[in-house]
Amino acid sequence: MVHDWSATTSTPSGSLMIDGTAVSASSSVRDLGIHTDADLMMRTHVQKTVSRCFAVLRQLRQIRRSVSQPTFQSLVVTLVNTRLDYGNGDLIGLPVYLARRLQSVLNAAALLIFNLCRSDHVSDALISLHWLRVPERFRSKVAVLVYKVLHCCAPSYLGPFTYVSDIPSRRGLRSFCSDCLVQPPVHRSTVGSRAFSVAGPRVWNCLPLEVTSAPSLTTFRTRLKTFLFTESYRDIRLI
Repeated sequence: MVHDWSATTSTPSGSLMIDGTAVSASSSVRDLGIHTDADLMMRTHVQKTVSRCFAVLRQLRQIRRSVSQPTFQSLVVTLVNTRLDYGNGDLIGLPVYLARRLQSVLNAAALLIFNLCRSDHVSDALISLHWLRVPERFRSKVAVLVYKVLHCCAPSYLGPFTYVSDIPSRRGLRSFCSDCLVQPPVHRSTVGSRAFSVAGPRVWNCLPLEVTSAPSLTTFRTRLKTFLFTESYRDIRLI
């Protein structure tokens, strides 16, 4: 059946009239478990993720003394960190105040694993667990996707990317012999810069050659984790 779009009209309230039925606009939509706001700020997704993660942590707290620490840590990673990381590639460029809300989940999980108080220093716990902070977790997800695109291991609609060295007019630049990618211009930095076609090259270009030149995905993940871990705690002396 083909719909007659001539019957579609708008109303003063902003809703659409389709075949006599008013269809109101939604402030957010859910697709594959990811909530996207109308302004693309991802506030709803962060709010729901934080709420669900803390609900799980409250349940896990009840069995904290009934299992060993390695077992409890595995439960936290499986039930909390996995939920926290789901779809986080879409959160690249997230405002700082929203990233801090997600980081609060990670901090609470680390304190709970070591049975620490809120007043205790959480960075030591995060370092012991070898967990990346939230912004670096975003960058890790995007960097892995870029690596897969460049090595034809990802869906074609995610690419392609262009190396700076492939552009003859840029042969005189310092980046000509590197693995830097061309970052397309954007008209709206608040939204356009978060698109994968823009954020991907930006994240990739910030990685050292030792990481981007990894011969395999496994090696790339290992080198990337080491680099981003150092970036996460650059203000803390790592032992």
